[in-house]
Amino acid sequence: MPHVDIKYFPRDLSEEQKQALSDDIYAVLNKHLQTKESSLSVALTEVAPEAWKEQVWDPIIQPSLETLVKKPGYSM
Repeated sequence: MPHVDIKYFPRDLSEEQKQALSDDIYAVLNKHLQTKESSLSVALTEVAPEAWKEQVWDPIIQPSLETLVKKPGYSM
């Protein structure tokens, strides 16, 4: 039961664009993990650039750097 939590700088995404993104994420997970669509949940969370370090880098990225499959090309 994958849960995908995407945090990103604010974008003016329409509901249709959000749904298209979710559909694409499902397609990739289905291809690689044979995930059922009914098992997938996707969260899209906008984070202001000035809040990135406090809300994303410090609590999520930095503590997981050693285990991240794709590491960021930046540091804070």
